Amino acid sequence: MSAYRFFQIDAFAERPMAGGPAAVMPMEAFPSADVMQAIAAENNLAETAFIVAKDAGLWDLRWFTPALEVPLCGHATLASAHALYAHLGFDGPEIGFDTKSGRLTVKRLADGRLEMDFPAQPPRAVPMPDGLLEALDARPQEVLAGPYLMAVFATPGDVRALRPDLIRVNEISGGATGGRGNLICAAPGAAEGFDVVSRFFAPGSGIPEDPATGSAHCIIAPYFSKVLGKAELNCFQAYPGRGAHITTRLEGERVKLIGHARTVIEGVFTLG
Repeated sequence: MSAYRFFQIDAFAERPMAGGPAAVMPMEAFPSADVMQAIAAENNLAETAFIVAKDAGLWDLRWFTPALEVPLCGHATLASAHALYAHLGFDGPEIGFDTKSGRLTVKRLADGRLEMDFPAQPPRAVPMPDGLLEALDARPQEVLAGPYLMAVFATPGDVRALRPDLIRVNEISGGATGGRGNLICAAPGAAEGFDVVSRFFAPGSGIPEDPATGSAHCIIAPYFSKVLGKAELNCFQAYPGRGAHITTRLEGERVKLIGHARTVIEGVFTLG
């Protein structure tokens, strides 16, 4: 029988049961991808992060949704750093994670928040994809494409009201980006006291709607920083019933993703 420590952590959360839940499982070595995928399906959270120590202050990190392995995940990276700082005895100035998207770093700020360093992914404007208006039952002001498709709306109310056809979103977004069928919907958020309010629909990753998405903010940050003329943005991801607070700061070709994390479950995951 194999037993692994298990932490369920709410990332980009000002309080427990907010932000985005992620499972973090430290291991001596990665099991097979099939085993990690089965564990992630059993956890049934947006992401399960697996971490393996490799050197002082350095870990290998992989992320799995209940359906597949993903190349980049912000909230589960934040959760992994929180587990190391809060539960696994790490007290160094910076954590390094080696991932399929390269080296990612996280440090703890004086106010207790965690700051991640991710690649910025500026989107490009694209024509309105066929069928998107019908899939959203709403008309965005602009559509852009990066690793994900992004639809920009006039107000946060427009974003909050969306009830998209996720089967069509998967098809349309995947066709427009050449990647997974995931869609960011965002708007300037001044009406609600934020710089940006967004939602993230991820049927292409096996997640109808993700509560907190760091990777989406690698696209949001360069676009809205330019539009709003601000390097630092106070962003809110408006998942119904939860909500995630994500501060972004654009620094050249990198973006800092900053937020709190809260542990809600600690236990042991057993196999065999």
